[in-house]
Amino acid sequence: MGESKRRKQVMGENYGKSEPIASWLPFITKDKADQFVKVSTQGAWYGIGAMVVIWITIRFIGPAFGWWQLAD
Repeated sequence: MGESKRRKQVMGENYGKSEPIASWLPFITKDKADQFVKVSTQGAWYGIGAMVVIWITIRFIGPAFGWWQLAD
């Protein structure tokens, strides 16, 4: 608990706020960077899922219903 109190005294009103990634980019904080990684990872997984659905449709569903024929 002593370290926390010392850090609070040293940092003053900035205590508990997220630190910027770089001093020359004060508006991009570590919390915002973590949030960006989380959202972009989720978007990538949605894209992978959509690609699998499209591939299954092109490879199996379309030819099964006679919508088109495969060239192989």
